[in-house]
Formats: sequence, structure tokens, C-alpha cells
Amino acid sequence: MKRVFLIVLDSLGIGEEPDAMHFGDRDCNTMKRISEHPCYRNGHTRSIGLANIDGQEYLGPIERPTGAFARLRERSMGKDTTIGHWEIAGIFSPKPLPTYPNGFPKEVLDAFEQATGRKAICNKPYSGTEVIKDYGTEHMKTGALIVYTSADSVFQIAANEAVVPLETLYEYCRIARKILTGPHAVGRVIARPFVGDSPETFKRTANRHDFSLTPPSPTMLDAISGAGKTVYSIGKIYDIFAGEGITEYVYTHGNTEGMQKTFEALDKDFEGLCFTNLVDFDMLYGHRQDVEGYAKAFAEFDAWLPAFIEKMRPDDVLMITADHGCDPGDNHTDHTREYIPLLMYGKNVQTRNFGTRTTFADIAATVCNYLDVPYECDGTVMDFSEKAISDELARAAVGAMKNAYVPYSHYTVGAALLTGDGVLYTGCNIENAAYGPTNCAERTAIFKAVSEGRTTLRMIAVAGGKDGAVEGLFPPCGVCRQVIREFADDDLPVLLVKSAVPLAYERVTLGDLLPYSFSPKFIQK
Repeated sequence: MKRVFLIVLDSLGIGEEPDAMHFGDRDCNTMKRISEHPCYRNGHTRSIGLANIDGQEYLGPIERPTGAFARLRERSMGKDTTIGHWEIAGIFSPKPLPTYPNGFPKEVLDAFEQATGRKAICNKPYSGTEVIKDYGTEHMKTGALIVYTSADSVFQIAANEAVVPLETLYEYCRIARKILTGPHAVGRVIARPFVGDSPETFKRTANRHDFSLTPPSPTMLDAISGAGKTVYSIGKIYDIFAGEGITEYVYTHGNTEGMQKTFEALDKDFEGLCFTNLVDFDMLYGHRQDVEGYAKAFAEFDAWLPAFIEKMRPDDVLMITADHGCDPGDNHTDHTREYIPLLMYGKNVQTRNFGTRTTFADIAATVCNYLDVPYECDGTVMDFSEKAISDELARAAVGAMKNAYVPYSHYTVGAALLTGDGVLYTGCNIENAAYGPTNCAERTAIFKAVSEGRTTLRMIAVAGGKDGAVEGLFPPCGVCRQVIREFADDDLPVLLVKSAVPLAYERVTLGDLLPYSFSPKFIQK
């Protein structure tokens, strides 16, 4: 019974994207910023592969991470929660959602005031904590609703719970959601309740509620639930997708409860997706420029991971990602246009560095592929299965044959090597008129890896034949076997390609090819 647990660490970007300046961002890197704080801890996420993701070398890459991983670039025109989550779920948004740096137009506010029977005050971009300090007293005296926005596509309504009961505030948000359509279709209408009786005591509560746009087309959630499987949302996921495609849901009040509910979901018997958003990273720490709080929150999540992993079932897959950035140490309080991380872990997940991807939608494609659910989107599957990675290596070995330099023997050989940290290298044979300097394909690939600091191997594939055509097995020569043994143990898988079309190969081990081998341990005694 296959299950995917997809956890979004809301706003945990990992470095600015190439077009960040067009979104008002420069020198932003949420992960790097918090990593410099002494409260930051990443031992368990790092073991999966966090530090091996492209651009995260400052965290200290490890030789043998336990998971698959990638860096994802946002293709949609935005840097907010709605667009980020929609793209994760398979939807590309070519146009940004509307924002209101000068406040909402008169026709919007007039319609809202008429429908609610209450006056709207503020109507500016504002910090959520500052707006209640500056307008809370007037609200308490008059009953007027505090309407404000931010750099994101949001229409936010703040009201004191003693003045406007929660259900009434939620109803006002539903009214606003119906008004904000067409050119004014903001991503979210957000209820921002607070308590207290003076500016010194005003405090936002955990009863926030988001009312999002309905996704414009089917998402992976619709595909999964439509296939009869479960889509269980935790936190604000239900709101972000306006409930579309979700079969079960639970709201949470903060990261700690979100992690608890996700842990409890491991005991649920279901097949499908558990989709969690941990909002505190963004709401409490990113927007409030709280580097220490952000670092502590990440350390809390990292410390929570081992117990979750220990309880995972054999067919479970854990995916950890983000939806945008919100650098808590840059020069503004808004979201930042950043790459996001993706970590994947489970017994069925083989170590692979999938590099930098061109869209968040690769997550949707990968989730649906693993759950055997048909779904068409602009994403590309990252197949982390052992067979897929073995096939990839075998094909890469065949592809490397075309670069062989063999003017004398005309026998082309290609090799593909997967290193301990999931990076793929290829090599071809290179002949020389003085036969001694000739280099085999296997050694070419290995020496390329070693020259870049990678000295651990996970798998190697070899293909060969006359004049570029695969002609049966071409096992490594004795010298190559000894060189491979320098960097790998007897159990290293070796794929000997038999045919390119259809792809076929034999899987043996280095120990099969080089029994009773001489290795570095004999010298290092």
C-alpha cells in the first residue's frame, strides 16, 4: 500500500532564482540566512541529502546521503503561497495574481462595505502585527473592519474576537471572496482575528483562516482522489486548494501540532497522499524577520524527523519541500523569489541527485508516478526506484559510446557511474597510437568523478561494441576492475549492457568480476 507524505516547510527557500530582481529581491537565501545562526541544526535533513542539493555546499555535503534530492525552480510568475502550492500540485500560472501596493480600489471596498454593513479602515499594505497596533483601537471603538494587504495577492481582514465573533469574521471573508473575482481575483482572502483591549495587549490568535481561489484546472489532488485514493491534508492545505481534490483534512495551530498530526497519520490505513503545510516558518519567523525563531523552528523539525522515519512503512515515501522563500534577514518582510529544496526518503528511494529542475510541478509528476495515478502536467517524473536508476545508468553508458575515440580498434565502449552522493558521470574509451596511454571508459568515468572530489561509488554500467553498436557483454578489463576496487567494495553493482534496443543488461557485483581482490585495506593495515 503506497503512501506519500509530502511536507511543505512554508517559505524555506534555498537561494534566489535568476529572475529574483524582477520580483524585487536581491541577495536572498532563507536557508543560508538561518544556517548562520547558532540555534540552527540540520543533522537529520543533512543525512538525507540537504547539503548535497545544488547550491547548498556551504552546509557541508556528505559522501553517502540516504535519500534522493533536487533543487526546484519556480516556473510560475509569482512568489506566494497559492501559486507555489498550485505549481507543486501541477498547475503553471503564467500571470501573477493581482497585488495592491496602493490599497484596493474604491469599487471593491464599496461593495465589501455594503455587503457586510461595516466600514473598512486602513486599506494599505501593512505588517500584520503593526496594523492591529495602529488601527486596533479605532476598530474596537467603531466596529470597522481592518482591511489590509501585503506584497502578496491577499485581502486580509483583521478583527478583535470580542468585537466580531469568529464565525462572523469568516462569513465576511466569504463575502469578500465572492466580490474578489475577475481582475481582482486575489489568491487568498485571510481572516486575521486578534484579542486584547489596547495596543499594548493586542495579539493575533491562531484562528486564522484562508479562503483561496479555486484552482483553475485539475491538480494532482484531483487525480489522486479521482483514482479512489486518499488525499489527507494537514494545516492550511485545505484552504490553499479550496478543498478541491481533498478527501480528509485537519486544521492545525502551528508547526508543532502539524508535525504531531503528520506523525499520527502514519497510523492511518490509507493509500495515497498526506499533504502537510508547516506555516510557522513563514507566518511567525519569515515575515517578522526573526532569524533566531526560524533557525529554532528548523532545528525542531530536524529533531522530529528520526521518530517519523523510524515509523514509516516499507512502501511509504517522505518528501520535504517548500513553496517559496521568505528570507528573515533581507531588507523587507515579504516573500522572496527562491529555489526550493526537495528531499525524498524511503525504503523504495534510491540515492540520486536529480540536479536543478525547471518547475515545482516535477513534484506532482513524481508523486502521481509513485502512486500509479495517471496525471498530465508540465512536470517531469523523478523516478527514484532501483530499476529506473539502473535503466538510466545503462542508457547513459550506451550514450557515452558515441564519444569514444577509437581510430585503431574501432571498438567503442561507454561507462556510466553513479557516485555515493547520487551524481552520474559518464566516460568513453580513448585510444592512443602508443597503446600504453590508452584509457578505458570505466577509468575515464571514475577519474572524472575523483577529479571533482567524489571517491565513493554506488553503481557502474558498461556498454560496448564494434563501430558504436552494442554487441553483447563488454565487461571491464582487469586494470579497470582493480581501479574500481580502489573506490568500492565487493558488493558494488555492475551492469553489463547486452542490448540497447530493447534495453537489456546483466547485473553482477564487483566481487563476481574480481573475486579475492586486492584492495586498499591490505596496504592500510
